Parts: sequence; C-alpha cells; structure tokens
Amino acid sequence: MSKSGSPSASEDGGDAGSATAESGGGESRFTPSQDNQDPSKDIEGVVITEYEALHAEQGQRVAYEKAPPDGGRHDPVWADCNGAIYDAPVRDEHMVHALEHGAVWIAYDPEQLGDDELAPLVDRVEDTPFMMLSPYPGIDEPISVQSWGHQLRLSDPDDERIDQFIAALRTNHYTAPEPGARCDSDGTGFDKADPPPLDTTPPGPGAAPVGEP
Repeated sequence: MSKSGSPSASEDGGDAGSATAESGGGESRFTPSQDNQDPSKDIEGVVITEYEALHAEQGQRVAYEKAPPDGGRHDPVWADCNGAIYDAPVRDEHMVHALEHGAVWIAYDPEQLGDDELAPLVDRVEDTPFMMLSPYPGIDEPISVQSWGHQLRLSDPDDERIDQFIAALRTNHYTAPEPGARCDSDGTGFDKADPPPLDTTPPGPGAAPVGEP
C-alpha cells in the first residue's frame, strides 16, 4: 500500500498510540497483532480494496468508485473523528481523510433505518476516539461501515460483525496509512458543527481520480 502524497502522523500532529484496536465489545481474536495484522479477513462480508494515500487539491472533488468511499485520494483537511455524530451527510473527501488516520466510519441510510434502530450505532460511536457516524442516502443496505480499504454492508444495527470490524480496524497500524494521527478538527478549517455537505451530483471532468491516473 502506497503512502505517497500524505503527511506523516507527526506532521498531522497526531499520536499513533492514542487509541486501541479493541472497541465496542469486539472479541480478542479480532485484535490486530504481528501474527494477525488484519483480523477483518475473518469477518464475513468485508470487502478489502488497496488504495494509494493521495491528496486532492483542497475543495476538489474526487471521482470515487464507491458510495460511501473507503479510501483513495482525499481532501487535505480531515473530518473530525473523535466520536463524531453528524446529523447530515458530510463531504466524502473529508471523511476519507479521517479513514487514513485510522478512523472507522459508520454510514447509514436514513430512509432504511428508523430512529430507534439508530441507537446501537450511536452507542458505538459517541465519546469514542477514531469513530464517526453519519447519514448517507442511497446505500444498497441500511448500514455501511468503512475503514481504510475495508467496507462492510449490513442491515442489522445489532449485528456483531460491526463490533468485530471496529475491533479489527480502528487505529490498526497495519492497515491504515497514518494510524493515530489527529482526529480533532481544531484549527483545520473543518467545522464539526457545520461540516461541508455531501455532494451527490456526478463529479464532472474536474474531479481527481481515486488513485494515480
């Protein structure tokens, strides 16, 4: 996995040891180790894709091939991922940068998931570093969980695979390009209370490719 085009964790002002991989009641067998660097390979339904960690120009669209995206070129400014719960869809390019830092992003389709079903997802994210939750319209399943280069789509917010995914991939030093880099947005220009909205229109000819052309 290439890490070209991205600042180091120290340049982002982060601390690679600021979070552990175990989260949300995940079983110990899903904790990454030297002998098992990507435990998510044992989780049914996880799709793994290789990406280069590249920056677009600030504000530039990226022609992502997935919705939600799970890696690739991204905005230089990351979305706040310190247990961030967003009420509206957030611009993809910022969310992907947070994945580069080792965050896990839970996206859900508000048309398919009721408020009562949302509670288990909120509980997993609230006050948990390197976690984000946001609505995302038009997903083919009610829930899509992302980390860098990994995606799991499912229908049940109580599915134990969500906890396994978080345990395996949140701040995983073997799978994220910059695990533990900053997740707060202080001084970055990203407003957590009023984040840049998701643009659902086609990217257009000025969009940057996901990887090197």
